[in-house]
Amino acid sequence: MMAVYNRTPLQIAVVCVFILLAFYLYTLHYSAGRLTPEAPIAPKLRSKPPSQHPPPAPCTCPSGSVLLKDHIPKDQYEELVKRRAKELQNHKARTTSVLSRLLFALPNSPLQYPIQGFTVRPLTSSLIPGLSLHAEHRSSYKVSLSVSKGVLTTEIPTEGVKVQGDGESRLILESSSLLILNDLLANVSYTSTVYHVHTGDLASFQFENHEAVFPITIKQLHLPVLYDIGTDISSHVTIATKTFLRYPQLKVLLSSIRRFYGNIEVVIADDSFEPEHIPGEHIRQYFMPPAQGWFAGRNLAVSQVTTKYFLWVDDDFVFREETKIEKLVEVMEAVPELDVLGGTVQGNQFHFSLIYEEGEENEGGCLYRKSKGKFHSLPGYPQCSLADGVVNFFLARTDAVQRVGFDPKLQRVAHSEFFMDGLGSLLVATCGHVSIGHQPKTNNNKDATRYKSFRHPSSSDSEFKLQLHFFKNNLKCIRYG
Repeated sequence: MMAVYNRTPLQIAVVCVFILLAFYLYTLHYSAGRLTPEAPIAPKLRSKPPSQHPPPAPCTCPSGSVLLKDHIPKDQYEELVKRRAKELQNHKARTTSVLSRLLFALPNSPLQYPIQGFTVRPLTSSLIPGLSLHAEHRSSYKVSLSVSKGVLTTEIPTEGVKVQGDGESRLILESSSLLILNDLLANVSYTSTVYHVHTGDLASFQFENHEAVFPITIKQLHLPVLYDIGTDISSHVTIATKTFLRYPQLKVLLSSIRRFYGNIEVVIADDSFEPEHIPGEHIRQYFMPPAQGWFAGRNLAVSQVTTKYFLWVDDDFVFREETKIEKLVEVMEAVPELDVLGGTVQGNQFHFSLIYEEGEENEGGCLYRKSKGKFHSLPGYPQCSLADGVVNFFLARTDAVQRVGFDPKLQRVAHSEFFMDGLGSLLVATCGHVSIGHQPKTNNNKDATRYKSFRHPSSSDSEFKLQLHFFKNNLKCIRYG
């Protein structure tokens, strides 16, 4: 006892610190031991996460927007809104599934399951990979799996396990051996019972008070569509154009093409009032009823392309030394995700971004076409940037553009509308290192005068376009910046 009393105050303080530290570490260890996977936080302390995305709030129209409902005749508005709402629901039924539902992985779960990438073919049995239970010792282990668009099966051993619901939508497995239970889980298969080319199911996996939900993608395989691009540019690319009352300009364009590309195929859609046959090798001219319009002609021309890519040009453009199709093909081949790649016209690298808010269902969305808008540059090609729309001189992947198409309702007021329809489907970029020329305007013949009357849309054409955006694109407002 005398040794204790002879310690200095500093020594006594050090001893006290060590005692407090030991007590702290003991308490920490004891608390951690209680929060194992076998003793989860009480359910009442957890807030239940949402299972669905919240519905979109009403969007705010950018300053300077056109309110589209103001361009709908008042006596038609109510009925039009009802039809639009019904079509929107049909659209969502076609484009969404349970795969868009929010899923959350809860903490301290002993369940193992696939969280991404489990894809099955419709009506075809597939093993569910990665299913297992990680739990401390128990006298018995019981798990269940349930689905809504299919049935579950497993291999049933002769003893040591109880199986309920084999071949049904709810499967219950129970065993006193964790090893046997996990062997059963490793052999659980899912088979969809509804044929669909692309949908999904949600599987619920439960053990005691733990539940996990994971997605199952049900998708039919599709055949690849490949193009033999051969060895020269003419097997890679077809040039496509639409002409109307501008045969002198069309002939200048064709002459300039042949100066640089003697064998490349040219497809012409022609809706002139008095058709004129354009002779020459590697030229395919398709005549249409007169004045069918810009997008109808584009549809016809692109529908006849058989190469991997097509180059769209206007009939009054002119090829120059810097019109190097090969450079555009190089970028498209290096970045195979790209669908459309624009160049410049007479030094004008027109491009834009599309800022879209979905908005509340009944009101519709808000769209802003922002001129000169773009995103970041393409890796390895600093002269090219991603955008949402480009000038009407572009190289495009034929099958991608054919899937989106050009709305033939739009006859005179149409260009950006193609990219609006392709928003979210087409990956678009703009490049500044490939350019095409533009022929000087001429007004010295009757066709030029007649063309001019069609070139500039009437107020009724503009009104029709706004009404089309209101219904077709479910828009509340639009701004062209």
